[in-house]
Amino acid sequence: MNLFAISDLHLSFGVEKPMDIFGPQWVAHAEKIREAWDAEIGKDDWVLVGGDLSWGLNLAEAQPDLDWLGERPGTKILIKGNHCTWWSSRKKVENVIDDSILLLQNNAIKMDDGTVVVGTRLWDPPGAPWADENAPKIFSREVGRLKLSVDAAKKLDGDRLIALVHYPPRYTDGRKTDAVPVLEDAGVSHCIYGHLHGKDHVHGFQGEAGGIRYFLTSCDAIDFKPIRIDLN
Repeated sequence: MNLFAISDLHLSFGVEKPMDIFGPQWVAHAEKIREAWDAEIGKDDWVLVGGDLSWGLNLAEAQPDLDWLGERPGTKILIKGNHCTWWSSRKKVENVIDDSILLLQNNAIKMDDGTVVVGTRLWDPPGAPWADENAPKIFSREVGRLKLSVDAAKKLDGDRLIALVHYPPRYTDGRKTDAVPVLEDAGVSHCIYGHLHGKDHVHGFQGEAGGIRYFLTSCDAIDFKPIRIDLN
């Protein structure tokens, strides 16, 4: 098996929400992703999908996007993003998705090679200039969910631990969120995240720090092609 990652697909097959208003690179972006995905990824591969899959406001509106994801090759691990209002509960979503899609929410998932994936959405770090007054409460809750995921991973007896989150845990300005100690203490080796687009790509830390390799995988940051994650 091979491991790939992509985030922030922002599909809108069930609603009228074109992404090309954000620039020409977004024209027909879903087709770009589909072509690259189907050409590169096989049925035995795994794909980490880091949130913001659909613009649907409810599960009915998101259903065509979930169906599209289910049609793609490989086993997909999906987490929430900040726009996932359609994801009201894990059980409700699990009832309508293809068997090839696994949801990561307060749990952990063991892949075929023994790698265990933990993660959660996270949020804007409290104290950041762009964070609102609700950020401390939401971020604290998300760190708690990350800890729940790490605790669940301990029961799976995996060979290695990697993380899938939506918001960046680290920023290029040196900002290190409270999620980072949780990831480092758990022994996470790789962390995949998204959320950042366009000119904001530069703010997401990429590379190695504290024993963890960080990857920004927002689809417009990776030319709308899932990237391969080498765990060795």
